[in-house]
Amino acid sequence: MRRFVEQADRGQWTLLPECLDDFIDESNPVRVIDVFVDALDLAEMGFEGAEPAATGRPSYHPSVLLKLYIYGYLNRV
Repeated sequence: MRRFVEQADRGQWTLLPECLDDFIDESNPVRVIDVFVDALDLAEMGFEGAEPAATGRPSYHPSVLLKLYIYGYLNRV
């Protein structure tokens, strides 16, 4: 995912003793969304922006935005 805005490592330790990944319960639906979207081939499905442009500011990867969209839809946000 070069040329996209880099996401924070969820395994990185924060100022608190916990890891960011520890704040989310193992049974939380967000984990299913994460695995599901990562398994999709977004370029084959026709998502624009799956191949980053060589110029301009790096954008967010479409998979990150799709995860947010699905999470918001499931939670009626």
